[in-house]
Amino acid sequence: MSVELITLGTAAGPAIRGPENGISSALVVGDAFYMVDFGLGCSRAAHEAGLRGKDFVAGFVTHLHSDHVVELPGFLLWNWGKPVEGFTGPVSIVGPGKDATRTGGAGLSGTGELVSHSLKAFSYDIDIRVHDEARPELASLVRTVDLVTPAHGSAAAERPFDVYEDDRVKVTGILVEHPPVRPALAFRFETDAGSVVFSGDTAECDALAVLATGADVLVHEAVNLGFYADKGFAPEFLNHQRIAHTPPEGAGRIAAAAGVGRLVLSHLAGRAEPQWWRSRAASTFDGPVDVAVSGQRFPVGKPVLAPA
Repeated sequence: MSVELITLGTAAGPAIRGPENGISSALVVGDAFYMVDFGLGCSRAAHEAGLRGKDFVAGFVTHLHSDHVVELPGFLLWNWGKPVEGFTGPVSIVGPGKDATRTGGAGLSGTGELVSHSLKAFSYDIDIRVHDEARPELASLVRTVDLVTPAHGSAAAERPFDVYEDDRVKVTGILVEHPPVRPALAFRFETDAGSVVFSGDTAECDALAVLATGADVLVHEAVNLGFYADKGFAPEFLNHQRIAHTPPEGAGRIAAAAGVGRLVLSHLAGRAEPQWWRSRAASTFDGPVDVAVSGQRFPVGKPVLAPA
């Protein structure tokens, strides 16, 4: 069974500062695929990559910043039902629950409410398509999971926890540091052919090295702090970038500490030439470094033959 990573979009957001799609990745395992984050443009990017909703199994949300979830409703609506080669059976959307650390957080949406409110907002369209196009009831097919995560600062927060499992993949997660967002998650996908870790948005974080230990591929975010400083961004914005994101040298340090086979830089915040990103990551990691672009494909491990 072959496994392939596709970086559908590699740009940080929510601003549009270049040609790349918003952050989103697909992991294709045999004839099925899984999504990690749903940034701007992911629906078209998935289609252009040859992915069809009928083969979609589950989506995973690293955190609830808009640039990671803005197109989740669109992805579901554009990939549901036979008229669009979409899913007609259950699919899962897995992500963080409510932020218990934030004042008023109980009244703000976690992943489950993000999806349910979106489907309610599009209820007129959905109802028409169910009755006029013989599509199945969308809400009955989308199974959402608000992950129960360890408390920040606890010993358990430094250890991976189970997220999802089926006959193709096992997914584990760990909390990462992306203040003030909590919980913010990284995910590791284990397959028979190899393993891929997605950092999500994070400051340089020892927990991520724990999750990524021995992985074949680490997809890690990176920020060019100088880009924002040179543009005269406010001190508050610059401070957020500094404490909540990772420079490419930091991504390299995490890759080296984890002993991963390949580092793929994505969710690139700020702009620079590919060699700028690559050389800085390579200064701290001596393995292969890729500066991903939208639609790029990475084979994972060695294909495993399906049983006869």
